[in-house]
Amino acid sequence: MSLHLGRDICGHLATAEQREWLVTNGIGGYGCGTVAGLLTRHYHGLLVAALKPPLDRTLLVTKLDEDVLYNGEPYALAANRWADGSISPQGYRYLDRFALEGTIPTWTYALGDALLEKQIWMEQWANTTYIRYRLRRGSGALQLSLKALVNYRDHHGATHGEGWAMQVTPLNAPQPAGVQVLAYAGAAPIYLIADGGTCTAYHEWYRGYDLAVERDRGLTPDDDHLHCATVEAELSVGQELTVIATTAPDTVQWDGALERRQAHDRRCLDDWHTHVRSPPSPPWIEQLVLAADQFVVARPLAGEPNGKTVIAGYPWFGDWGRDTMIALPGLTVATGRPSLARPILHTFAQYLDQGMLPNLFPEAGTEPEYNTVDAILWFFEAIRAYYAATQDVALLKDLFPALVEVVRWHQQGTRYRIHLDDDGLIYAGEPGVQLTWMDAKIGDWVITPRIGKPIEISALWYNALLSMAQFAEVVGHAGGDYCILAEQTRQGMQRFWADALGYGYDALDGPDGPDPTLRPNQIFAVALPTPTLGPPLFSLPQQRAIVDAVSRQLLTSYGLRSLSPHHPDYSGRYGGDPVQRDSHYHQGPVWGWLIGPFVQAHWQVYHDPAAARRFLEPMADHLLNGCVGSLSEIFDGDAPHEPRGTFAQAWTVAEVLRAWCLIEHATAPR
Repeated sequence: MSLHLGRDICGHLATAEQREWLVTNGIGGYGCGTVAGLLTRHYHGLLVAALKPPLDRTLLVTKLDEDVLYNGEPYALAANRWADGSISPQGYRYLDRFALEGTIPTWTYALGDALLEKQIWMEQWANTTYIRYRLRRGSGALQLSLKALVNYRDHHGATHGEGWAMQVTPLNAPQPAGVQVLAYAGAAPIYLIADGGTCTAYHEWYRGYDLAVERDRGLTPDDDHLHCATVEAELSVGQELTVIATTAPDTVQWDGALERRQAHDRRCLDDWHTHVRSPPSPPWIEQLVLAADQFVVARPLAGEPNGKTVIAGYPWFGDWGRDTMIALPGLTVATGRPSLARPILHTFAQYLDQGMLPNLFPEAGTEPEYNTVDAILWFFEAIRAYYAATQDVALLKDLFPALVEVVRWHQQGTRYRIHLDDDGLIYAGEPGVQLTWMDAKIGDWVITPRIGKPIEISALWYNALLSMAQFAEVVGHAGGDYCILAEQTRQGMQRFWADALGYGYDALDGPDGPDPTLRPNQIFAVALPTPTLGPPLFSLPQQRAIVDAVSRQLLTSYGLRSLSPHHPDYSGRYGGDPVQRDSHYHQGPVWGWLIGPFVQAHWQVYHDPAAARRFLEPMADHLLNGCVGSLSEIFDGDAPHEPRGTFAQAWTVAEVLRAWCLIEHATAPR
């Protein structure tokens, strides 16, 4: 697998700094940056370590600034934007090509007749990043000097280094050349090791890096980083220099590091090929399979040492209950790796309480936050998808008693006035609380409160009840009561239909009565339930009317708008400071993950596989924009739909994969 960008992108700052790269380590740590080499976010760095996996993510090693001397000519390959607005150096001008080879970002610099290649990857299950330089072509040797810049801060934060003295200590023989950096007493040591060449310790703060993206987001735009060492080496054609940034040098396995990374990628694709079988999948889908693997990470717990979870999005999200359950089928089942789902389901099941799943995963010393009505309902769908792929009766038997309790809690009522009403619909909400996926909140202001009966919540409830009837049959329990409850919900769902609108209300029984706002949430009432579970919630003409209304006003190349452009609150561009961004978050921006349920609904209504595939194809082009090789969280509602939010989002990747598999499997020859 390879995606690549040429000089037409790489050689121009405006385009090269908008493309980003990402590497991950399977425990929550990551590295990321721009193709141009500039720092534009607080999160950019070669080693952002998960010191308490999968979180406590800390920027340790920021970058290596490269200087080259070749045939008597100096070349500064780094790029930095400073507080005065200047760009110095401007090394992107020498960038001949950027490629993502599997999951390995690769830069090729053209320096006269020489080609210098740089690759970055992380060791799986370790806070270790490798940066390898190789002279691929040249008429003589090349002198390479690397200025190593480090930090020690939360990845959300900023650093002002005035007066901060880190301890920089050269490594003693017989270890390879390098330094140990101790930011302060009690900090995790940072190790920079040069596999070849020399290393000289320094202690010099570089101040005033200007972070353009953070400035646009209304956040602190300046940052400082410490020059802690300079690595120098002479490279002849074919020779390499590898710099290792790590928190655990004793565990670094020097030999075969790149091959291990490549072998891991191949195993992911082998699982995919076994799952898909035929026909061959397009290369862009295979790239998404590799992207999917980056979100599934370890989360060891007491009694669950092999626990796993899902990082909702890079660079700034952690693991969220709702995001995890929505993304799980696409990240695991669709990729041919359902075994990864089992420990995730077990991990989250430990925190079921009063019929609810946490929205935020609890950290040590903190209490779980249960402010979500839909995470638990997506839990049912994740289990259903997992069981359909594995026939794992043992897991169903293990979880079934807890699922029975979930239904009981909804019948009797639980937190935030969440309860099953007499019409068979789920009521949820109270002032000051955001419970659905449209959960933006500023202080006490809930932007889209949706108090009452949101349409997708009752659709998910119906799906959960039908799943429970199926689960009960498998584990040897009576499921008739769940069928009765499901039928009550199906009949109650007709209350959402509005003849005058030609589509469904977004919510019922709220403080202001039925909400006629056209939002994407009603697409779930068509996409769910899966036809194998039970009858649809609406008649076929109603389903088509919903799909058509959503198509006309909400559909874009990259997903569905969160609000109709004809609504007075619609915002076509997402940006500004935190208040501006949060107030617009669900008021017009396009959400990539919604393309999955839309494609599913369109397929179920029109049975047109060619049309369904065409809805997904623009995502192939997006793989070369934003974070190369992954898919963004949101996009502007207005054309040209620039990517916004997190540059790599789990449920966007997952839902594109799930929808693609749905269409391919439904149309594959029997």
